[in-house]
Amino acid sequence: MKADVAVIGAGALGLSTALHCALQGRSVVVLDRSTPGSQASGRAAGLFKSVQGDEVRTFLARRSIALVRHFRDWAGVALPVAASGSLLVARGGGHKKLLASELAQSLRWGVDLAAISPAEASEQTGGYYRAGGDEDVVWCPEDVYIEEPGALIDAYLAAAGRAGVQVLADEPVTGVTSRNGAIAGLVTAARAVEAGVVVDAAGAWVRQVAELAGAWVAAAPVRHQLLVTEPVPEVPAGAPITRILDCAVYVRPARGGLMLGGFEAAPLPVDPRAEPPGFDTDDVPLDRGVLDAMAAQAAGLVPAMQTPVAEQRGGLFTMSPDGRFLAGPVPEVPGLWVASGCNGSGFSSSPAIGEALARWITGGRPAVDLSSLAPDRFGSLAVPLSNNGLSGSSGSGSSGSGSAASPGAGNPLSDDELIERGTWQYAHYYDPLT
Repeated sequence: MKADVAVIGAGALGLSTALHCALQGRSVVVLDRSTPGSQASGRAAGLFKSVQGDEVRTFLARRSIALVRHFRDWAGVALPVAASGSLLVARGGGHKKLLASELAQSLRWGVDLAAISPAEASEQTGGYYRAGGDEDVVWCPEDVYIEEPGALIDAYLAAAGRAGVQVLADEPVTGVTSRNGAIAGLVTAARAVEAGVVVDAAGAWVRQVAELAGAWVAAAPVRHQLLVTEPVPEVPAGAPITRILDCAVYVRPARGGLMLGGFEAAPLPVDPRAEPPGFDTDDVPLDRGVLDAMAAQAAGLVPAMQTPVAEQRGGLFTMSPDGRFLAGPVPEVPGLWVASGCNGSGFSSSPAIGEALARWITGGRPAVDLSSLAPDRFGSLAVPLSNNGLSGSSGSGSSGSGSAASPGAGNPLSDDELIERGTWQYAHYYDPLT
């Protein structure tokens, strides 16, 4: 098989990059070790948040919101989106200061925001949010959510099919080939694919894939959990998202009830490289007690969180040491690109990141400078390959369980440092100034 671009990973980031490359006139093949969207993307909360920590991520977030709201216009496929808006809520001096800072800087970057009273916040939600009276609240009318995350995956797949993208499911990549020091393609158990560009969008398996190509990626997978309650009469459909910063919790309408997810203070890192060969996101252990504690913290403002639970699910966020994406080319391995380091925003920023990477891959200029997201910003990415030209058989979804390079060998950060910094970023998702 031949293609201009081969994408490894059929989650939101991989499918978006593939779709946008095809819309730029390139032939594209996507390979996934499992079913498209079956890992982190299919377990996402579906939230799109305009308020971000820096101007680049703010641009990507707002551009992604625009792209999903007008998905049919540019991709030719319908995508249901709840244009709900959201509330940012802070209790306590430290989080109120953080919220004021985020409001000021986001307004400078063009985000449509307004401080409102707790009573107005309760009215916006149709009453599922009960005003405490002394909290600070910011209204974010731009924000949206996708009710079922699979809807975005399905839309990407349908649009990619229309654009000529080939998607190969249940086909683990076992090696990456090179010629004269540059990417030449990849191999699976079933075929070889010639491609001058390979995009590593393998989610929690991003490090294994990078090692197949002779590169090191600074990413640490960390568990994230959420729950959905049974239906609640006082939750109107399409009501706003509520994010309560001091208890690191988000809440939104879901299936007639409420969804609650949050960022635990002592998160669980899970490295697929240390797991059995058939490890899947379904094998990530869940902890209902963590979510129950979060629901109790939020209950003062959202009493309906005490409703019986209908579903609990979890996935793996790929955390970077500084909390920003890993998106761009790998200089030491010409032809290799990375789309990872989601830090909890891969699903929601996938439309704009895929668009920007595709323009860059195809020789154009992205609408925003992605240099601050460069995968090599933590040091050299080069690692030794197991032989000259074809990697070993470790990598995303392969039958092997080893690693193409010794952990930390010649790399600027050890595995322990990646985990320490990645879990810190996760635990401080809603209070990065702490």
